[in-house]
Amino acid sequence: MAGHSKWANIKRQKAVVDAKKGKTFTQLSRAIIVAARSGVPDPAGNFQLRTAIEKAKAAGIPNDNIERAIAKGAGTFAGDNSSLESIRYEGYGPGGVAVLIEALTDNRNRTAADLRTAFSKNGGNLGETGCVSWMFSQKGVCTVEGVVDEEQLLEASLEGGADTYEMTEDKTAEVFTEVPNLESLTQTLKEKGFQVSDVELRWIPGNNVEVTDLEQARSLLKLIDSLESLDDVQNVTTNFDMSEELMMVSG
Repeated sequence: MAGHSKWANIKRQKAVVDAKKGKTFTQLSRAIIVAARSGVPDPAGNFQLRTAIEKAKAAGIPNDNIERAIAKGAGTFAGDNSSLESIRYEGYGPGGVAVLIEALTDNRNRTAADLRTAFSKNGGNLGETGCVSWMFSQKGVCTVEGVVDEEQLLEASLEGGADTYEMTEDKTAEVFTEVPNLESLTQTLKEKGFQVSDVELRWIPGNNVEVTDLEQARSLLKLIDSLESLDDVQNVTTNFDMSEELMMVSG
């Protein structure tokens, strides 16, 4: 079930990029709004909302802001006429690297224009819907910390209906499952005493593009940074592989 951690490199790369820019209050609040709108506006009965609230609290967002975001999603917030929609954008970075962007916006023309600018300034281009998404499959991912017995993790993961797991670093693992099974897997891991530190839906690339050129690496990291700094952007996923050495000198 476990094997060579091809996800670990991607995760570490993402962590380096994420470290440059913490998720903003706006992005986390929007995730709550959309979650509240897509299901019942009660975290007890809405796993997506519960997860979004946990992430917002971990980032230090005040309870008042969280309550307001839930009310906006539920349509009970006075004077709120804005309508957010989830849109997926696709494009190519320097060297043909595939880039998948998940956005929440109240103005899709503005978002597309901002994304197009970010791509063109950093050696990439925004593509048509479907141009790169076929290279990715969406999975549910639980990040588990404090793993001391990998055998126990394997048993709990199998019981929870996981597809695979990877040890990404010492005592930390990522457990992958089909999207509809994510809540069940999370529950099983917690019941078995594991510390689940993060739960998310993630696009996993089917194949990776190896980046070895310093200038390409610089442009690529700058592009991802530019995209992630946009308030409308929730997540950026790519299919590049890059050595940590190259990442450190190009970042």
